[in-house]
Amino acid sequence: MKPKRLGKSPIFVSELCLGTMTFGSFTDEQESIKIMDICYDKGINFLDTAEIYPVPPDLKYVYLTEEIVGKWLKTKPRDSVIIATKVSGPFHGWFVPPVRNGMTVLDRHHIRKAIEGSLKRLQTDYIDLYQIHWTDAKADDEVYYIEILETLTELKKEGKIRIAGCSNETSWGLMKALCVSEKYNLIRYETIQNNYSILNRRFEDSLMEISLKEKVSLLPYSPLGGGVATGKYNQENPPQNARFMYYKQLGERQKKQVQKYLNEKTLATVDKLKEIANELNISTTTLSIAWCLEKNFIASTIFGVTHHSQLDDIFKAIDVKFDKEVLKKIDKITQEILYPMG
Repeated sequence: MKPKRLGKSPIFVSELCLGTMTFGSFTDEQESIKIMDICYDKGINFLDTAEIYPVPPDLKYVYLTEEIVGKWLKTKPRDSVIIATKVSGPFHGWFVPPVRNGMTVLDRHHIRKAIEGSLKRLQTDYIDLYQIHWTDAKADDEVYYIEILETLTELKKEGKIRIAGCSNETSWGLMKALCVSEKYNLIRYETIQNNYSILNRRFEDSLMEISLKEKVSLLPYSPLGGGVATGKYNQENPPQNARFMYYKQLGERQKKQVQKYLNEKTLATVDKLKEIANELNISTTTLSIAWCLEKNFIASTIFGVTHHSQLDDIFKAIDVKFDKEVLKKIDKITQEILYPMG
């Protein structure tokens, strides 16, 4: 497993990162522990979680993912695992999270409340990478960023976090945060965790340039497009226990996610990717993960599974190297079917 640096920091992580957002909902504790053990033995030393996990966010099981990860973490030498977690963004933004009575905002009070809870549940005294899960899209004053970065700087000085990162951030928001960090000598974002895959190349439009020039590593989530790139939804009868089959039965937020990930353009893209995968004698899962591993602005690709049997196709991607012709074929598909996820 190739070690990759996170931003400008001294921290190196495995090129694959285990995402844990289904641990406690779609995946029970016993299976979750088994998945983490297999990944650890394979050389994956990087795990990503969040205070609001598992998904879909729900008051009945919120915090459970961190608790499961914490139980597992106690069985391993702490310094052998890089743990990333996240503080929830504002309730008036993305959605109302099931934490702190649904009144979350990004200020000193909430960030400190969040990290104390995460440290307790994860059964550790420090977080390696602490991330802002989503930002306030309406905040356009540097005062907003000052308070966030001052608080994160305090937490670093106290030894509670090692480095900081952002997630679901825009080009303007990332540059504003970096400018405030430099201007006031505060902690900087070393990573950005955004949605990125063959099915969603929006990051390349402007954030990629910032990532490369400012040395802020991308940690892509949903490299399989929420499981769509596996091809399971292209079947005549998709598995009923698949995430988006379940999400179709839930509220408006989940139904919008289904429309974004699972649509005519994403399915058509996967059909074309299957042709390339078949030529290479690999699955579309392996192809999609390997494609991410080719990108020089990515430090570690975050993948998630609900059962350990799904890991083999992920691991195979480590040994796959594409020649220029294969990459051109993939580019041609994404040029013909632009922005399948919108």
